[in-house]
Amino acid sequence: MRTFTALGSGPVRVGLIGAGNISDTYIENLNSFPDIDVVIVGDLDRDRAARQAAKHGVPASGSADDVLAHPGVELVINLTIPAVHAAISAAAISAGKHVWSEKPIAIDRESAAALLAQADAAGLRVGVAPDTVLGPGVQSAKRAIERGDIGRPLFAQTTMQSQGPEIFHPDPAFLFAKGAGPLFDMGPYYFSTLVHILGPVASVAALGLKAQERRAVLVGPLAGNTFPVEVPSTINVLAEFEAGAQSQSMLSTDSPLRQQGFVQISGTEGTILLPDPNLFTGRSALIRPLADLDSEQEWTDLLEEGTVVGRGLGALDMARAIRSGSPHRATGELGYHVLDIMIAAEESAARHEFVEVRSTADPIQAMPIDFDPFAATL
Repeated sequence: MRTFTALGSGPVRVGLIGAGNISDTYIENLNSFPDIDVVIVGDLDRDRAARQAAKHGVPASGSADDVLAHPGVELVINLTIPAVHAAISAAAISAGKHVWSEKPIAIDRESAAALLAQADAAGLRVGVAPDTVLGPGVQSAKRAIERGDIGRPLFAQTTMQSQGPEIFHPDPAFLFAKGAGPLFDMGPYYFSTLVHILGPVASVAALGLKAQERRAVLVGPLAGNTFPVEVPSTINVLAEFEAGAQSQSMLSTDSPLRQQGFVQISGTEGTILLPDPNLFTGRSALIRPLADLDSEQEWTDLLEEGTVVGRGLGALDMARAIRSGSPHRATGELGYHVLDIMIAAEESAARHEFVEVRSTADPIQAMPIDFDPFAATL
């Protein structure tokens, strides 16, 4: 585990690269945290960056290079498309900035590993989404499992199935390209949750399929156009964890039945149903074993503890860690391990064999119950 030095005082100054739709949520939340000061928004489309900056009261805007050159920026928020995540994050490290990246950290192991090595050599931090797993929903379940509520964890099941993004997205082709598909688009939420709770994965086996070789756009000005499906649109993943637990995960955009956010973890003394890992909050319930076949199954709702915010929580945790010199939770190493799991699953589906996951992840501390994002602590 890396050690860090406490750096600076006062709010951490942040610059965003990528002014697309998700930037609204990030900027709104980051602006609400006293410990963060958003100072510039950058984008390939400088006009779009200027509009976002004006909309949210950010004092400066420009290109990605302007963000990297800004002398006040300490932490870059990388909200670009997955194909350039690694390149933009590496440029931020080269500019002497810490970086928080939307998921995934990269779309190949080599560029992700190079980024982490670069950051380590520079003494800088990398953080990677999703930070939904740091919200009260998943964290309350994590604390329950850590205190032994289900005994020894044995196995987990997760499900995300839908008919696909074509029903709402006006240009969904990129979601079926290399580095995407349901595995890379939605998998980070589920596998990050499992690693937070069960620890690192040792090996995986997977089967994948394509319902169609080409799909059609259903809404918007491109409706009727078709595009190629480059990756499995349904994949089933078995994982074995280093600590001995197992999991079964199904991710599909081929299903007429919509079922998302299903996560359950069973142990020697009970089962916990977790909330949707794509959300920061939601119901968690503990199920005890039956006393006999005539008895009722006992369900107990878990108390959800903590403050609900939204995207940006991981960047806030990282900002406070920069000032205190403590570890942050949604680390680049964790992001790399989740990427490694997904690539191993993709390889397994192609080769029809188990694939060893060579990376690992340090134990992840639960978020403190009294973590207050709206307190000024720096």
